[in-house]
Amino acid sequence: MNGTVLDILIYVFDRYMFDESPEVPAREALAADLESAGFGEANVERALDWLADLAGERARGSTEAEPAQISARPGVRPSLRIYAASEMVRLSADCRGLLLSLEEAEILRPAQREIVIDRLLALDVEDLTLEQVRWVVLMVLSSQPGQEQACARMETLVLDPDTSAEH
Repeated sequence: MNGTVLDILIYVFDRYMFDESPEVPAREALAADLESAGFGEANVERALDWLADLAGERARGSTEAEPAQISARPGVRPSLRIYAASEMVRLSADCRGLLLSLEEAEILRPAQREIVIDRLLALDVEDLTLEQVRWVVLMVLSSQPGQEQACARMETLVLDPDTSAEH
């Protein structure tokens, strides 16, 4: 098994986050674990770099709060996202629609949406699926402090994709 970067990320997330492992091993030990699981060295390094970049984004998504007057008004969206042409090529209308629905359901905040978009584009996947987008959203939310409720809602959507984001 060689596995894509996303396959590796899902493996790491499943093994260390869903199992609530006490601690994710250091980079070198994690790399060795992934390679012994059959993942190729080049993709393991790219996946670990992706995770390191996500960790670097942690503060941005958790500290940027929307103004209270906007988030306090039901039905008022705090931001409007205009996608660049290069983003629209990589993120299908379905993927963009999913991100919008997650934001409207208050699972994602605008700053977190930007991290998700950044991390999706960093995957170098030609045709992103809704399942892949859901996994990346879950990974981003799990990296954010204080997002337990949003993460739990997203976990339901990842494990049961037929569940609506509005529930």
